[in-house]
Amino acid sequence: MTGMIKKWGQGSLIFMGAVSMLVACGNNGDTNTEVEETTNEAEENTEENENTAANNSNETAENNGADEAADAEEFPVTVTDDAGNEVTIESEPESIVSLQPSNTEISFALGLGDKFVGVSEFDNYPPEVEDIEVVGAQDMDAELILSLAPDLALVTEYHFENHPEILEQYEEAGIDVLVIGGATSFEGAYGSMRLIGDATGTLEEAEAIIKDMEERLTALTEATSDIPEDERKKVWIEVAPSPDIFTTGTGTFMNEMLEAIHAVNAAEDQEGWVSLTEEEIVTLNPDVIVTTYGFYVEDPVAEVTSREGWDNVPAVANDEIYDVDSDAVTRPGPRLIEGVETLAEVIYPEVFE
Repeated sequence: MTGMIKKWGQGSLIFMGAVSMLVACGNNGDTNTEVEETTNEAEENTEENENTAANNSNETAENNGADEAADAEEFPVTVTDDAGNEVTIESEPESIVSLQPSNTEISFALGLGDKFVGVSEFDNYPPEVEDIEVVGAQDMDAELILSLAPDLALVTEYHFENHPEILEQYEEAGIDVLVIGGATSFEGAYGSMRLIGDATGTLEEAEAIIKDMEERLTALTEATSDIPEDERKKVWIEVAPSPDIFTTGTGTFMNEMLEAIHAVNAAEDQEGWVSLTEEEIVTLNPDVIVTTYGFYVEDPVAEVTSREGWDNVPAVANDEIYDVDSDAVTRPGPRLIEGVETLAEVIYPEVFE
């Protein structure tokens, strides 16, 4: 499914394919009289067919014109963003800046990549973003953004709450500003996709992505539904290493992912992103440990196994420690489904062999 696993154990899976075909036939006649009659009828039919073809051609042209007109009528469009602002977008955006990696990923998945003129300093996916102008992050380069004169700026609630005067400058310059909230669930991520899709004329593409994600998530849930409760793995998620170890409790993507694949979050009695001590974690006795910091810690497994007193933790004793792509399990975009598929593979390899 993905190649994102730095797996200190095993496995992956793949699938699919389909084909189709069609046939046709004709007929003839025999005597001289029949030939003449048939010839006359054929000539008459030819004239009728030519007239019909001409009429059909005109109707097709009219229908195509109607379709083009319908497409043109998609704009202006009015959407309500995640700050509660009603934003009217007069015409399809031809240039976009994004101040949040998740919004950039969503936009590229919607086919809007060639319209991007600015991205945040934290954008790292897809690879094409490396060739696009960096316009800031929480602190925006307002002067640069104004000089780029994008049609649409995708900003965050942080910008809305902390830099309202800059957003007002954008609006006065004719830039449509859309506030996208920080989603913490699959439904929230779907909402962001729909909002961006609606504002850019790509709502159909957004719905297709959402449908695919929903179907894949359902397949994972069904595949693990027969695991008895007493055999469901307890998983410790570690998003920051020692000495300040952080994990994810309820109300986070990773908790939702674990629930979806019938695994147990070792920190299920915690809420949000929380810090626990090494001594507190040991008492949880996780069957599996998943880290997400391999992109800046050279050896995440050694980071865990070298801790004093952790030898008897089931995950350590059984070599069930895995590092996964942080962005795929925390960033509210289309790759979330890849993240949960990866978790399913490493937590229940026997199910997804």
